[in-house]
Amino acid sequence: MIIDKQKIIQLLDLGESENLEIKTSFSKAIIETIVAFSNTSGGTIILGCNDKKKVIGISINDESIQNWINEIKQSIEPSIFPTFTKSVIDGKTVISITVDEFPLKPITYKDRCFVRRQNSNHKMSVDEIEEMRFISLNYSFGAYEVESNYDALQKDALLFFEQRILQAGRYLPAGDLKRDLVKLNIVKDNGRLTRAAELLFGEHHTCIHMGRFKSQTTIIDDLMIRKPLLLAVEEALDFIKKNIRLEFEFGQDGLKRKENWQYPIPALRELLLNAIVHRDYSNPTDVIIKIFDDNIEITNPGKLMGGLTIEDLKSDNYIPKHRNKLLTEAFYLTGDIEKYGTGFKRIKDWLKEYPNLTLELDDLNDFFCVTIHSKNITRVNEGVNEGVNEGVNEGVNEGVNEGVNLLYHLIKTNPHKRTPFFVEELKTSVKPIERWVSALRKQNKIEFIGNSKTGGYVAK
Repeated sequence: MIIDKQKIIQLLDLGESENLEIKTSFSKAIIETIVAFSNTSGGTIILGCNDKKKVIGISINDESIQNWINEIKQSIEPSIFPTFTKSVIDGKTVISITVDEFPLKPITYKDRCFVRRQNSNHKMSVDEIEEMRFISLNYSFGAYEVESNYDALQKDALLFFEQRILQAGRYLPAGDLKRDLVKLNIVKDNGRLTRAAELLFGEHHTCIHMGRFKSQTTIIDDLMIRKPLLLAVEEALDFIKKNIRLEFEFGQDGLKRKENWQYPIPALRELLLNAIVHRDYSNPTDVIIKIFDDNIEITNPGKLMGGLTIEDLKSDNYIPKHRNKLLTEAFYLTGDIEKYGTGFKRIKDWLKEYPNLTLELDDLNDFFCVTIHSKNITRVNEGVNEGVNEGVNEGVNEGVNEGVNLLYHLIKTNPHKRTPFFVEELKTSVKPIERWVSALRKQNKIEFIGNSKTGGYVAK
């Protein structure tokens, strides 16, 4: 691309950015910028201007540009050939250097790699270099072959995957799951596993670490999930649902109910899947989920990749980048995710139904964190309102509160059942059940019949 005089003036007005560098003269720092532009999304370097974007001109002779080209060629691996353009602005010479993004990355300068972030060059870490090489070769960490074979995979995880792909209808199975996994490149032809197969269906050392917090330092529930990812997703979502608020709306007959979760469950599932599918599995740090009274925070190792930014995610106009291609393919075939960059748009759509919630995204050094905040939230204790909120408390106000009311009708329709049954049916934990039972007994609405081992609750 040749840059004319008017274009240079327009660029100078914009100032330095991810795609523009302004310098007074040629130096080794210019070569670093050429490498950074090549490893990112390309850019332009303008020589002959000062820090205030004023044209001061640059002195060159007939051999200057050729000497620069030779220096670039000798110090950059592999060799690249940016375009040099000479312009005259107000009688002063300006040189523009146009650099295209290079398809086979990373480009190195004296064995060092640089990328462009905002308006400066950053030296890449070993992990970043490895990931860029994978992406450039259309490869991923999950495609590595590991020292294990198909027989080591867990049968329940394989069966779960088989059932889910049949339900989703995005793939026509051959009737032999091992053959299907070979066809999908998740298992090698020789029966050896890829890292992705081990993560999806086998034993591995990665973990989802979850906690329910009353404060930043007070943990009231804790769970570490280390199992095949396909099964870990379901267990993690169950833990979340047991540790967030659930309210109920009843129909006029008092039996039909509508569940109102503190957060939209489809959005939580999408965020959980994003953390698992897009995490950096070369980093030993766990996926960490923290649940507080008024927010939930999901953090995974692995920052946004391929030049993707938080602004891109907010704009709903971006090309998706997949760090773990085989994991993405597997969860796509089960119907859990899409591959078209629609995830955050759907999350925002679900959140529109919850005007009291806000979404916060943070791209940290080596981690990506998503937080959903609740505004004007009534503090709760294990799903039961403390104090009075809109005329509802643990006692009776126009009947009983939602949880107690639901438990009462459950006991009426399922007599002689005990706490474990109520926990499972109401998708909550033991403590709120005990509170609701206590409230109903105080109201003389239920009683326990039989001995402590075989008896159960009935409605009076």
